[in-house]
Amino acid sequence: MAFYNTDVAQLHDDLVNKRVSATELTKAAFKQIKATDDDVKAFLALNEEAALDQAAKLDQAGIDPDQPLAGIPLAVKDNIVTKGLTTTAASKILANFKPVYDATVVEKLLAAGAINVGKTNLDEFAMGSSTENSAFQTTRNPWDLTRVPGGSSGGSAAAVAAGDVLGALGTDTGGSIRQPASFNGVVGMKPTYGRVSRWGVIAFASSFDQVGWLSQSVKDNAYLMEAIAGADKRDMTSANREVPNYVANLAKADVKGLRIAVPKEYFGDGIDADVQEVVEAALAYYESLGAIVDEVSLPHTKYGIPAYYILASSEASSNLQRYDGIRYGFRANDVKNLEDVYVRTRTEGFGPEVKRRIMLGTFSLSAGSYDAYFAKAAKVRRLITDDFNKILKDHDVIMGPTAVSTAFKIGAEVTDPTKMYMNDLLTVTTNMAGLPGMSVPAGFSKENGMPVGLQIIGKAFDEQTVYDAGYVFEQTTDFHKQTPRLGGQN
Repeated sequence: MAFYNTDVAQLHDDLVNKRVSATELTKAAFKQIKATDDDVKAFLALNEEAALDQAAKLDQAGIDPDQPLAGIPLAVKDNIVTKGLTTTAASKILANFKPVYDATVVEKLLAAGAINVGKTNLDEFAMGSSTENSAFQTTRNPWDLTRVPGGSSGGSAAAVAAGDVLGALGTDTGGSIRQPASFNGVVGMKPTYGRVSRWGVIAFASSFDQVGWLSQSVKDNAYLMEAIAGADKRDMTSANREVPNYVANLAKADVKGLRIAVPKEYFGDGIDADVQEVVEAALAYYESLGAIVDEVSLPHTKYGIPAYYILASSEASSNLQRYDGIRYGFRANDVKNLEDVYVRTRTEGFGPEVKRRIMLGTFSLSAGSYDAYFAKAAKVRRLITDDFNKILKDHDVIMGPTAVSTAFKIGAEVTDPTKMYMNDLLTVTTNMAGLPGMSVPAGFSKENGMPVGLQIIGKAFDEQTVYDAGYVFEQTTDFHKQTPRLGGQN
C-alpha cells in the first residue's frame, strides 16, 4: 500500500472503526519504503522495531477517536532530535549521535499517537537546495530519478511524494520546506516564526529556522500543524498565542473577495518561463473563483539573497562552534594536541558547503567586516520586512512561484554555489520577515513534465488564511492527485 489517494481523516476513521489496524498501516509504510527507497534514498535511518511496538500498543488500547494522528505513520527530518534514534543532520560530524531526549515537536507527535517510521535525508545541517550536500547519500526526485528533490528537506519531500508516508517533518530556514514541496508536487508549510518550538532542532540559523510539514494535502498539513504548534517554555522564541483549529476552519474556506497581491519581482528574468506560465494560470483561476488579484512591488526582494546568506551564515558560524570533537560526535584520530583536535575534527567532519558558510559567517562577523556586511544585511532585513507589512496591510495573501525552476538534474548546480543559492530567490525573504508561507501543487511544466508549486504567503500568525486559500485551490483542481510511478503502485 502506497499512501496515495487517502488522507488523515479517512485513515483515522478506518482505525477507529477497526477496518485497518495501526500495525497494518505501519507495516504498509515500511513495505512501501522498502519498495521505493533503493531508488529514492529518502531515509537515513528506519525506526521499524520501535514503530511496530508502538503500533501494537495502540491497537491493544484502541484508537482514541479524539486523536486524529493516532496510529498514522509519519517521518522526521534528520536534524530534529529523536531519543535513542540516530540523528545526524546528514553530517559526518554527527554520524553516530543518538540523542537522549526528543525534540518538542517529536514529543507532541508521540503524545498524539503518531508513529515515527524513520529519519529523512537532508543537506548537511540544512545547508543546501538539492539534498546533494548530505554526507551519506543523494536523495532522488520520485518524479524523475535523475533530478534532485530540492533541499534542504529533500528527504522528507521525496518520502511523501513516493507514498511512503502521508506527512514528514521538515525545517525551513530559507525555503527548505517550500522549495522541495514544489519540486516534488506536494504541500509544504513553513509557519510563522515562533508558531512552532525549535527546541531539539539542530540549529543552522536560529532567527530563521522554523519547523513545518510536507504532506500529501492541505487538510493533512493542517491536521499535522495543529499537533505541533504552540508555545514551549524551553524555547523562548516560541509565541504564546492561541493555536487556531485549522482543520475545522477549513470548512468555511472561501476565496471570493480574497485580496491577492502578486509581486512583479516574482516574475521575469531569472524565473523559468514554464514555471511562470503555470503560476499565471493558477492566479487566473483564483480570479475566476472571485478573488481580487493585484500586481504589487516588493522592491527590496533583489537584495534578499545576499543579505540572507550573510545573516544566516553568520548565525551558522556561531551555532556550529559547538562541534569541537570533545563533547560528542565525530573526533579526528591520531591528533597531536588540543588545537589539532579542533582543526582536524572540523576539517574532516564538515562538508564543503558547511565550511563555506562557516567561513563566510566568520568573516562577516569579524571586527573589520561587521559594519560593512552583517550590520548592513540586518538593515536590509528590516526593509524587506517593511515591504511585506506594507503590502499585507491592504491584501490577505501574497502569491507567486515557489521556486525559480522545476527540479534540476542531479549534479547540474552543486559545483556552482552562486547558482545554487539563487534557487532560494523567492523563499528567503519570507524567512527574513518571519511570515508563514506554503507551497501547493499548481500544475506541471510543459517543458519537462515536472511539478510546479504556487507559493502563498500570509500575515504573521495567520496560517489559517494561507491554508484556506490553498485548500480551495486544491479542492477544485486535480494537480495534487497525480503521483509519480514508483514501487509498482501506479
